[in-house]
Amino acid sequence: MKKIMNDPVHFVDEMLQGILIAHPDQLTTVDGNLRCIVKTNKEKKNKVGIATGGGSGHLPLFLGYVGDGLLDGCAVGGVFQSPSSDQMLEVTKSIDQGAGVLYIYGNYGGDIMNFDMAAEMADMEGIKVAQVIAGEDVASAPKGEEGKRRGVAGIFYAFKIAGALASELASLEEVKRIAEKTCANVRTMGVALTACIVPEAGRASFTIGDNEMEIGMGIHGEPGIRRGALQNADDIVQQMADKILADLPYEKGDEVSVLLNGLGATPKEELYIMARKLHEILKAKGISVFNTYVGEFATSMEMAGASISLLKLDGELKKLLSKPANSPFFTQVQL
Repeated sequence: MKKIMNDPVHFVDEMLQGILIAHPDQLTTVDGNLRCIVKTNKEKKNKVGIATGGGSGHLPLFLGYVGDGLLDGCAVGGVFQSPSSDQMLEVTKSIDQGAGVLYIYGNYGGDIMNFDMAAEMADMEGIKVAQVIAGEDVASAPKGEEGKRRGVAGIFYAFKIAGALASELASLEEVKRIAEKTCANVRTMGVALTACIVPEAGRASFTIGDNEMEIGMGIHGEPGIRRGALQNADDIVQQMADKILADLPYEKGDEVSVLLNGLGATPKEELYIMARKLHEILKAKGISVFNTYVGEFATSMEMAGASISLLKLDGELKKLLSKPANSPFFTQVQL
């Protein structure tokens, strides 16, 4: 294992210390608790607070989207581990501005259990909490069983769009509605080329051959839908796009936002090669592209690979997606 780190036990906390040192104008802790990250400057009174949480190892998920026009706070777990309900409660109390708090998080058992507990404790403190669970990975469950799907890079769209509406002082019910609408219109599929190493484990969590790839693998190494010989970029994108487009389905005349996401060790050059082919596929199907995001939005430590997410747009989603946003890991001017 080759990593630039000290004692693996301190990997997450030392990472968080570095982020806070680098971005003190944007991020801070709740009462010195490194695992509870919130915005340095709170926005308007009576604004719905939006919180997330999840395991480390996925930067910029999850804390990377704490910022203006995005999230207000995040509970941080260990590498690939859920944050605790107590941590989530502390974030909730810190970001509550009187209009309630919305939790947006991925569809994983530990997260669901701890967020549910945090919501119950927040209710006892007089804070109204609503929840939206993101799960858009088409490889993780068949159509008709969407409730079993994993939340992956497409959760970015829920953060961005719900954050934009919350900044307009919409009600908790409205912010929850738009987050649910966003999640219902996003589909994602990934491909993995290599494994990743959890620092405390000191070894790869799974193996994949030098000349192999796995279509549909999850961001923790969850099984995909097919493992086989490594193919060229165009063939990989075609397989991923076929699964995504058939699932919603996306149809001729639709307008979409595109997200090309690197999993941690994939050069941007390769992501742009994928973007080229994806645009070609969409154009041939009569689907127009409003905008394209390319970069790292949800990683898996040093895993090589990528994911494609498509968000089907209407006027409301497009307007909110276009709003400016700013965090240490994501900045957007008005589109």
